[in-house]
Amino acid sequence: MVLTAVFIGVAAVSGAAGIGTTVKAAVDSSHAHSINDEANLKIRNAAERLDFLRKKCGDSLEKIGEEKLFVLNNSINEFITYFQKIKNVDFSEAEGILEINNLHVDKKDFEELAEMSKLSLTLVEGGISGVAGGTLAAVGAYGAASTFATASTGTAIASLSGAAASNATLAFFGGGSIAAGGLGVAGGTAVLGGLVAGPALLVMGIISSAKAGKTLQDAYTNNAKADEICAELDVASVECIAIRRRCYMFYSLLAKLDSYLYPLNQEMKKIIKTEGVDYSKYSDKSKKTIAAIVSNVASIKAVLDTTILTEDGKLTPESEICLKNAISE
Repeated sequence: MVLTAVFIGVAAVSGAAGIGTTVKAAVDSSHAHSINDEANLKIRNAAERLDFLRKKCGDSLEKIGEEKLFVLNNSINEFITYFQKIKNVDFSEAEGILEINNLHVDKKDFEELAEMSKLSLTLVEGGISGVAGGTLAAVGAYGAASTFATASTGTAIASLSGAAASNATLAFFGGGSIAAGGLGVAGGTAVLGGLVAGPALLVMGIISSAKAGKTLQDAYTNNAKADEICAELDVASVECIAIRRRCYMFYSLLAKLDSYLYPLNQEMKKIIKTEGVDYSKYSDKSKKTIAAIVSNVASIKAVLDTTILTEDGKLTPESEICLKNAISE
């Protein structure tokens, strides 16, 4: 009788221990599940933020591209049409006229502008602004002279579209959502600001997969991995914000310079109409006006020629210098 009671007591203790272990395992599993959910949410939020900023950044680059084409096809084209009619232009002989003495332009600058204007007209007539956002982003991100350098009049659209399609940075800005695998060129190896986003993004699915594990240790490991991924995504987001801000500043500068050029072009037309096309016979006032026009166009060309992004998506030092020079003038 006593022995039976002992066995019952041992069984009761063992059962209680088993129940306790089961309860602890259930609690741990629930906690692990909660940690994994939190890790997933962190990554999802960081990825969605990057998606949003990435798209806005792409829109900003396209807007600059549109503005560059607009300026080239309108005020710059009008400038070239009338300025090339003026003969005997020699700024070096304008002694005492400060606006002219400070100019540093040559024939090559005007030839490049004329060629860029011609090519931009080809792009617009070909419907590039309505159908090839990637190309517009390329025009916006890179200097106009270098962007158009390899494109002849007949192949401008194909050349620029091809360059945009093969560029990892532009593909990153113009691709689909990250969740949908929109990582662009070379199977998702898009580069932004020196950060190779592709490999980090490939890890995003691990935490919600079957391999995530249910133990607390697995969950803690996943959470730490999630923090690393989020940090990388946040760096990319910060880069997008900086690029978008630089884009806005360049757009504003180009639009401002263009607004000055329109009335100056009208003045040049009047000078040609009233004083002819021989620059050497112009009054000092008219020479100053022509100097102001050429100076403005030189500033516009400097903006058009300045590359905002490097091939790997970093902001260029020259774009910062260009803005500083514009502000100081």
